[in-house]
Amino acid sequence: MSPSLESVAIRFSFNQLLGSVSPEEQARLLPYLQPVKLSLGDILQECYGRTPFIYFPTTSVISLVCPLENGTCAEVAVTGKDGVVGTSVVLGEAATAYRAIVGVEGEALKVEARIVKELFHRGGTFQKAILLYLESLISQISLTAACNRMHTLEKRLCRWLLLIRDRTSFDEFTLTQEFIAHMLGGRRETVTVAAGHLQDAGLIEYRRGHLRILDREGLENAVCECYRVLGARSAQPFPERHHSVEVLCSARTTSALR
Repeated sequence: MSPSLESVAIRFSFNQLLGSVSPEEQARLLPYLQPVKLSLGDILQECYGRTPFIYFPTTSVISLVCPLENGTCAEVAVTGKDGVVGTSVVLGEAATAYRAIVGVEGEALKVEARIVKELFHRGGTFQKAILLYLESLISQISLTAACNRMHTLEKRLCRWLLLIRDRTSFDEFTLTQEFIAHMLGGRRETVTVAAGHLQDAGLIEYRRGHLRILDREGLENAVCECYRVLGARSAQPFPERHHSVEVLCSARTTSALR
């Protein structure tokens, strides 16, 4: 295995969906994956548009947002190391009403959409993993809609921060209040007040676009019940598998889908 393939193979374990796939199917996909760095605000998929690439986040977090004609938008779901961006490709190019935008910068594994579509239609553990993720994503979108309607922005902010924390394992992020307001569908002034309350309670620290979680347990006590439902649903959506880089070396004999 070349050094570049080996570095990609190591990243397999960083994405839970890819990590749940059988070694044989991983080996088929491995030669086509490319590590990429994603910056805050990068748009990976536009509304109702076709995407030529699929992204498997490893350390980044992607927000799925619905923009409206008046210029406002609201986040309907987040995905990170638990999933994939660009699933409309495997659903027969179904149009999506959301935009995929990088909410927390980091890395991802990028692959041509046609490769993912071909492997998906072969069935097997890869198809099962994609379908399990889609079920989890639908649950998240549904609960987010209810949460946005019924709960205060402060509770929604707690939920959002915990969901991001679960998908990065980091306590510090680069986040502007304007970006948070866009994601939560609120006004910047309201976000300022909500973040101030959490900071006064010693739960977070926010300075010049950098937000740090100080007390995760405190956030969990302050959050609405939506997070607990989402957390239980997404904590382990895939069966655990542990494949070594040596196992993935079999990619040298399956360097193309066949």
